[in-house]
Amino acid sequence: MTQPALGEGLLTWTPGRGLAPAATAAAMTAVTTDGKLLVADSWLLREGRVRGYGRHRERFLRACADCVGPGPRRLVEFWQSVTAELPRTGEWFPRVELTAATRELRLRLRHAPPLGAEVRLWAAGQPDPRTVPRRKGPDLDALARLRGRATGAGAQEALLVTPTGVVLESATASVLWWEDDTLCLPPPGLSVLPGVTMALVQERAVRSGIRVDHRERTVAELDGREVWLVNALHGIRPVTGWTGESMTAGRATRAAHWRAWLDELWEPLPHS
Repeated sequence: MTQPALGEGLLTWTPGRGLAPAATAAAMTAVTTDGKLLVADSWLLREGRVRGYGRHRERFLRACADCVGPGPRRLVEFWQSVTAELPRTGEWFPRVELTAATRELRLRLRHAPPLGAEVRLWAAGQPDPRTVPRRKGPDLDALARLRGRATGAGAQEALLVTPTGVVLESATASVLWWEDDTLCLPPPGLSVLPGVTMALVQERAVRSGIRVDHRERTVAELDGREVWLVNALHGIRPVTGWTGESMTAGRATRAAHWRAWLDELWEPLPHS
């Protein structure tokens, strides 16, 4: 198994040859080409260990198949190449990609950004700008612009809402909240991305006998509640502040315990 040099870069995949550095310097150094992506998936990689790696694989392969991308055999071969090339030391936030124009499969190696244990939310619910809300990739540019607006408002994340104001998710994470002893999340019939970490949390709640319910709530109805943003990069981040509206963040009484549980799920990357 070959290992890449410990640096960021873009690797493109060719059947029979595997992954190799992108052909041009511009492609190698480009940070965002999100508007040209059909599918993307990413996860936190820490010292060669990942949470839910197989789930990310299945989500990416399924999304590529839905786009009539490369055939199943090529997708499996690509993923085997990705597994072999991922660094086994350091903290990374790699992303696998399927491009729109050429149906090219790529691996983008990125160092992990600083991780957060909590988050401040922009209380002004934003209309959902996504064109393909159930598939990660095509709308990353639009979501990045939305996060930029949230940052300008003094927050770190923005909530997406339906035309009637029902909470969907944030620009980069699933939204969960607690109502008494019930773990709540948006109904599956809404336009939400199938989050890997959200599924892990939901399954653990069910195994533990905790009631899980899908409920439609507006941003204002989250006032005073324990609200979490959940994704593969940061794990579970309780909302500790709101900006833009007069809202109170509920006490994060459960978050620390659940974060400790999530930290037990790190598993070594499989052998290719």
